[in-house]
Amino acid sequence: MIELLKDLIRIKSDDVEGANAALLFCKNWFEARGIAVTVYENNSKLMLVTEIGIGEERIIWNGHVDVVPGDAEQFNPFEEGDRLYGRGSADMKAGVAAMMQAFYELSLTPQKLTKRIQLHIVTDEETDGATSKYLVDQGFNGDFIICGEPTHLHIGLQAKGIIQLDVKLKGKSSHGSRPWEGVNAIEQAFAFDKAMRKLPFLSASNKFYDYPSINLAKIHAGDRYNIVPAECVMSYDIRFVPGQNSSEILALIKNAAHMDFPESEVIVHACEPAVTTEENNLYVLKLQQVTTNMTNSITNLFGQHGSADTRFYAKNGAGAIEFGPSGADWHGEKEYVSISSVEKYKKILVSFIID
Repeated sequence: MIELLKDLIRIKSDDVEGANAALLFCKNWFEARGIAVTVYENNSKLMLVTEIGIGEERIIWNGHVDVVPGDAEQFNPFEEGDRLYGRGSADMKAGVAAMMQAFYELSLTPQKLTKRIQLHIVTDEETDGATSKYLVDQGFNGDFIICGEPTHLHIGLQAKGIIQLDVKLKGKSSHGSRPWEGVNAIEQAFAFDKAMRKLPFLSASNKFYDYPSINLAKIHAGDRYNIVPAECVMSYDIRFVPGQNSSEILALIKNAAHMDFPESEVIVHACEPAVTTEENNLYVLKLQQVTTNMTNSITNLFGQHGSADTRFYAKNGAGAIEFGPSGADWHGEKEYVSISSVEKYKKILVSFIID
C-alpha cells in the first residue's frame, strides 16, 4: 500500500491533465485486480466509481487525487523514519491509497459484506469540487460518507459554510492633485470593510467554533497615480458557523453596503452550506469506537474551519465526515504523512465495515 501511495505521489497531478492521469492510474490498478470501475467525465475532468457488497445500506468513501501546485522535487517521494514526504502525501493521496487497498481487501471476502461500499475518486477537490458535486447530482449518494482528508485519525464532524462575494464600491474620479473634487472608491472600501467587521453575524459560535471568519482576499482599484479611483472591488471569503443562516448573513451584508453606499453592488459567487453531521449519528459512534480500539487512544470529534467535498453529500441530508491519516504541512514545502497512521487508517476502514 505504501508503494501504491508513492506511485500516486509521483504523478504530477496539480492540473487537470495530471489529475486525470492519476485517476486513470487508479482505474488500471483496480482492473488489474479484477475489480470493475466506471469512469465518468464532466468538463474534461474524470471521476471514478466502483462498488462492492449488497443490501440497502450504502457507505461511500470519497478521495481526491488532485493536489495543489508544487515544485518538481516534491513529486519524488522519500521516507524519513515514519514520515513519507511528497506533494499530496497527506492531502490526500494517503487517504486514497488506503481506501483503495481497503476496498480491494474487502472485495476478497464478499460473504462478509452486508452493505454496499462505494468508492468515489475525484480530480478537482483543490479547486471547486465539481466532480464530487457531479456525482451527487447524478444520484451517487449514501447513508454515510467518509472523505479521507488528513485528520490525525480524529473525526471532522462539522465544517463551516462558505460565502464568497465581491463588494463593488462606486466613487467619482477627479485629477489626483484635486482629490476633493472626486470621491475615492478605495477610501469608501476601507469604510465598508470596517462596518462589515461589526456585523452581528460575526458573534455566532457553537461547541466546535468560537466565531465565523472573514478573509479579505482581493482588492482591485485604481489605474494611475494621478486619478482618484472611481471604483473599488473587494473580494471576501466568509466561513460561517454551522447553525447560521446564509441568507440572513447575505441580507446583513447587502443592507450594510446599500445603507451607507447606495450605489454599491454585492455580487455573490458561491454560497455553500455548512456540514452539520450530528455527534449521535450511529455511524459516527461506531467509527469513533473502532478507531479508539485500534489506536488505544480517545478519538475526538471536531469542526473543520476549511471545507471539503463533504459539503456536496451533506446537502442531501447524508451524514458526511472528514476522517483520515496523520500528517503535516499539506500545501506546504515539507508535506508528509505518517506511514504508520496510513496503515492504521486502512485497518480502521476495513474493521468499520465488517465488524
